Amino acid sequence: MLKPIIRVIIIDDDPCCRDLLKVLLEQNGYEVISLTDPTVCPLFNGTECICLQDDACSDFLLTDNKMPHMTGLEFVERQINKGCKGMMANKAVLSGSWEEKDLAEAERLGCQVFSKPYNIAEILAWLNEREKNILPGRKLAVFESHHFGP
Repeated sequence: MLKPIIRVIIIDDDPCCRDLLKVLLEQNGYEVISLTDPTVCPLFNGTECICLQDDACSDFLLTDNKMPHMTGLEFVERQINKGCKGMMANKAVLSGSWEEKDLAEAERLGCQVFSKPYNIAEILAWLNEREKNILPGRKLAVFESHHFGP
């Protein structure tokens, strides 16, 4: 039986971190959408999730925490509050400097946390474990490049 496509959205303003994660995840069989900034998500400017399909945009979200415009934790909270259809149980926030208040906020939002420089084996182990909770019949939204920014 073929493994279903598992989609991961990566948001990181650092091109080296973003590209490294993208390549490593693709080499491990994941479909990856990489974004430079959370403001390119259709959810950013609207009052509720405006994705065109009823299906989730992704199975996982991996976001940096310290970015221009908003933190990864702020983005996750915005997703929750606006009814994002993505797999909200499978979100992780990465940072090179965690403060106690950020760790507490990540826990409150149900986020896995990883420290930079990250251990890719730990991230892959987390992804593999969380994949078990993805429903076999779930569908992912079809996206073209214009869905995520200019």
